[in-house]
Amino acid sequence: MAYVLELTCMASALLLHDHEVIVMEDKINALIKTAGVNVEPFWPGLFAKALANVNIGSLICIVVAGGPNPAAGAAPAGGPAPSTTAAPAKEENVEAKKEESEESDDDMGFGLFD
Repeated sequence: MAYVLELTCMASALLLHDHEVIVMEDKINALIKTAGVNVEPFWPGLFAKALANVNIGSLICIVVAGGPNPAAGAAPAGGPAPSTTAAPAKEENVEAKKEESEESDDDMGFGLFD
């Protein structure tokens, strides 16, 4: 049940950000009251304090890009995009995939007693 309360506060904070309204405890409370959800009183304040000095837009971009890990495909903050110099590893992966596909061709989903 706690995750529903957290998701309610999170959705309220994202809605406020989307409408370019500063995320504050009273604004979150107003949205929760409008939605008709009963939330323990500490949750809106907790989310408001946690998001007070955070750029929510950049958090959304990090999550969409796959995280702050450059290996995940996202460019590091303020830096160039990661280079791809692992060509030999790709060839090994292609060979492994070929072997897997040859093995999977044998099993067509039919059993001996079907």
